Amino acid sequence: MDYRDLKYFEVIAEECHMGRAAERLYKSQPALTKCIHRIEEQLGAPLFARVGRGIQLTSVGHALLVRARKLGQMMDDTTREISDYASGKAGKIRLGCIPTLAEHILPSVCEDLLAEAANVTIELKVAMNDALHEGLRAGELDIVLGPLLKTEEDFETEVIIQDQMVVMARANHPIFKKKRSLRTLLEYHWVLPAESVLSRQWLNNVFDRNHLPRPTVQIEPTVLNMILPLIERTNLLGFASRLNFKSGHKELKEFVLKETTMHRPMGVTYRRGVYLSPATQRLIAILKRKYKS
Repeated sequence: MDYRDLKYFEVIAEECHMGRAAERLYKSQPALTKCIHRIEEQLGAPLFARVGRGIQLTSVGHALLVRARKLGQMMDDTTREISDYASGKAGKIRLGCIPTLAEHILPSVCEDLLAEAANVTIELKVAMNDALHEGLRAGELDIVLGPLLKTEEDFETEVIIQDQMVVMARANHPIFKKKRSLRTLLEYHWVLPAESVLSRQWLNNVFDRNHLPRPTVQIEPTVLNMILPLIERTNLLGFASRLNFKSGHKELKEFVLKETTMHRPMGVTYRRGVYLSPATQRLIAILKRKYKS
């Protein structure tokens, strides 16, 4: 089966329309039709069914699309590997990082990396952990720097540092004059990330286990760096990393409570069995050297 035919098939499958696919590929519709016919003859089954003015994948087409994408990813990895070895200390790292580590750790790591490998480039995506792992699983990222999830069959993980998530409030918040308990926390509104974020799920489970209502969330930002300024300027409570105390946030104070102290290992996550470029391996080595105890 011709690899170029498979790449054309991927675009046709994404568009579900031969005309739009032809425009994207700068090919004629008859040429793309012949491409599909060649593949169908080899497989002995149709890849598309006509629906109205468009087309949709058959079950065979869906199965081939999965395989074609994996093959394309493997070919991309092979090309990158050869290129990296040829260029020595050059290369591209597709890095995903949670906002907390992007602010407190990544600048120092990048400083060391660029001192050792001046021609390395980094494609950085800063987002919540759930979005980063989706990107990793889809092959859009090489590694993710953030909280380590429970072991998944598709991922390899390595602990770099230990972090704690704690309840925070502004330093002069009235909560610090009250009894330290879970019930006290429920007297105030919160600013928390989306329910899909691991730390939010963990906090909810704390209240669930103690047969208490979950915190009342008044603001739910999609950008994590909004949380600390909101805690500092309002009576909202938040749940954030202790790393923030080390970076000069003197307006914040921890509401110390054992039940709401979340211990979370932080480190690197990457897809099991895939190629990691020399540049990516260098980045991981620097992380270990600087932060692994």
